[in-house]
Amino acid sequence: MNTLADRIIDAALPNVPFDGWSMAMLEKAAQSIGASAFDVKRTFPRGVVDAVNHFVIRANEHMIAGLPEDFATLKIREKITTAVMVRLRQQLPHREAVRRALAVYAMPWHAADGLARSYDTVDAIWHAAGDTSLDYNFYTKRLTLAKVYASTLMVWLNDDSADLADTEAFLRRRIDNVMQFEKFKAKAKQAVGSLDQWLPKFPG
Repeated sequence: MNTLADRIIDAALPNVPFDGWSMAMLEKAAQSIGASAFDVKRTFPRGVVDAVNHFVIRANEHMIAGLPEDFATLKIREKITTAVMVRLRQQLPHREAVRRALAVYAMPWHAADGLARSYDTVDAIWHAAGDTSLDYNFYTKRLTLAKVYASTLMVWLNDDSADLADTEAFLRRRIDNVMQFEKFKAKAKQAVGSLDQWLPKFPG
């Protein structure tokens, strides 16, 4: 759906690297498509942060739409890696807009929006990967992926390697580290459970 918000964002993106995310830039973009400053305020009631939110949410939707046909057949770590890299490759033409968006979210009064959009992104990835957990794992998975995604994003912002090879290699290492830690936790939990039967039992 090509909404007015989409049209304004599309018109704005070429100017973001030079002007940043600002109301003046958004109004100029709106005027270029025949809309008005009032249309910008009506479309993005909270101003710049609403525009950035729309930019991020739309990127998540494009990521899901861009997943390969064989996505469902991949192993879980490949699903996560694939989804993240699809998103980053799609956003490559707008890397400076992403950098400027992070600057908006870095402002204390927009921090909650930044956290919410980070959750949206990792939640979309886990849902696409088929996650059906309902217990505390639901939240730990998303928190862990949010940390992995954030660190990968920092590499991506400065990656000039062919086809983002450096970013993908970094992402795979981070996911491997997480998987190894999860295996360690599972073994430790099992070991503690086995040890428990040998511990002395004290009366109530």
